[in-house]
Amino acid sequence: MKTSIQGQVFGIPIMKLGTKITETVKGKLSLGARILQVGGLKKVYKQLFSVTEEEKLLKAFQCYLSTTAGPIAGLLFISSEKIAYCSQKSIKFSSPNGELIRVRYKVVMLVSKIKRVDQSENAKKPSQKYIEIGTVDNFDFWFMGFLNYKKAFKYLQQAVSRV
Repeated sequence: MKTSIQGQVFGIPIMKLGTKITETVKGKLSLGARILQVGGLKKVYKQLFSVTEEEKLLKAFQCYLSTTAGPIAGLLFISSEKIAYCSQKSIKFSSPNGELIRVRYKVVMLVSKIKRVDQSENAKKPSQKYIEIGTVDNFDFWFMGFLNYKKAFKYLQQAVSRV
């Protein structure tokens, strides 16, 4: 697989899949170096989201969140208490008073409020795999473009089954 850098989240490069393994390895090494510079994934997670004293970050994955406006690149964090996502780039929208505001797209789901984690794939392109997370209040979130889809799904299932 080839990986190329597609922007950054908090100084951490976001990868795009391709066909050359050497570029994938270079991208992963670059990602690791940047995470160390920021102070580690735990520090990045704590800066982005409200974290309790007993909460433990289990894993983080680069991926895309599927939205009606198209996929949004970012990081998916899996902790002992929540599943949280933050976009790579700020998104522009108009405030009620007409000002243009830029904010990062964030999603936070308490693990205790997740009713299912399902696998799915594009019927026309089976290599395009998705992970759907459904909450008890009937919201569905679709994540895709994982560098390691099976590992991401496994960690999500484990986090939800701990409750």
